[in-house]
Amino acid sequence: MACFTVPLAEAIIVTVVKKVVEKKERDSQVKCTKQSELVSANETGLSWSQKLSWLTRLLWGGVVLLALEHIWHGEVVPWMPFLTAMNNPADIAPMLHEIATIGTSMAVFVTLIWIVMVLVADHKVKYISKNVKVEN
Repeated sequence: MACFTVPLAEAIIVTVVKKVVEKKERDSQVKCTKQSELVSANETGLSWSQKLSWLTRLLWGGVVLLALEHIWHGEVVPWMPFLTAMNNPADIAPMLHEIATIGTSMAVFVTLIWIVMVLVADHKVKYISKNVKVEN
């Protein structure tokens, strides 16, 4: 019914956080004049804004697909109250239960997949940079 609202809320929050992190990274790069002071991206090879962009893409992609699926099945409509479950008071409790269980589990699962992606990417970058230093 409305399970996509939890990943939607997470996507909005992560997008805002990503914008703040991007601004801080730009500001720190402007302030740093020496190459050795730029540690954040050079240490792992991937900046936090880049990693957060992966999460935002995963979340927004899932939200769009779920919203289209809910529109297709008539659970979301373009007029108030937008969610057809809100028309009947008896349907509100199951809708909230679905949001709390299915929506939360989807958001947590996507976030866990992103954490694994970040760990693998960081490990791979460190492994590659270690082998490059050994060869030189």
